[in-house]
Amino acid sequence: MKRSQRRQMQEAIKEIPFAVFCLDTEKNDDASKLAETMKAPFFTSPESMEKTALYVVYDQEGTCLTDGEMTLRGDYIPRIRRLKHHNLTHEALIKAAHSKDKKEHLTAIDGTAGLGEDSLLLAAYGFSVTLCEHNPVIAALLKDTLARARTIPELEPVVSRMTVYEGSSLTCFASLSTPPDVILLDPMFPERKKKSKVKEKLQLIQKLESPCTEEATLLEAALATGAPKIIIKRPAKGPWLADRKPSYVIEGKVIRYDVIKR
Repeated sequence: MKRSQRRQMQEAIKEIPFAVFCLDTEKNDDASKLAETMKAPFFTSPESMEKTALYVVYDQEGTCLTDGEMTLRGDYIPRIRRLKHHNLTHEALIKAAHSKDKKEHLTAIDGTAGLGEDSLLLAAYGFSVTLCEHNPVIAALLKDTLARARTIPELEPVVSRMTVYEGSSLTCFASLSTPPDVILLDPMFPERKKKSKVKEKLQLIQKLESPCTEEATLLEAALATGAPKIIIKRPAKGPWLADRKPSYVIEGKVIRYDVIKR
């Protein structure tokens, strides 16, 4: 996105809550479909764009979410080093997902995929991962992130094991004929009352959707699948999800993984 275009979008904010903006004519179909799904205005040039607080931009670089100042675009390239086996085995998530009983044909469902960073680790470890994302905007960002990652030789074998499910994880769970080996849950944690600088990604996503308010429903649906292991990502000092005590915990400095083993 050019600096002049970014400046125009910074000036065009806060009158309507959300819009879709397309700078790449080859992506007009995808952009217009998202606008229709979100019942949002659709623009193809900065000059035609009305003032809005938040918008999705389709351009030559891919797809991003922006408010004119902060911009969120998925990128797995900085994570390549973490995907090397000698680094991967030290990841807290992989320690939580590891199974002594099963080594091949591992399957996982990420019930709250977001941009798929955690799913990327699971896929690198060998899991075939289904990424559930109910928000159409985040799903569009996720699909774009995966599409760009497929063009990178170091990432292509990993992302080939990642499949996006657009819709509610509850619907995905209910449709399963066999349970996955692992279900990962990372519902958005409520905002802290204490003032702190939140990551840019979280700030934009919080503008787009609210924290999870149906934690018990989400957890019960995951348990009902019969998956032998439910992994719940939480802030290090946060409460258990839906007050459910885990079987064990993999601790980290900032986050932890609560594991419910069946």
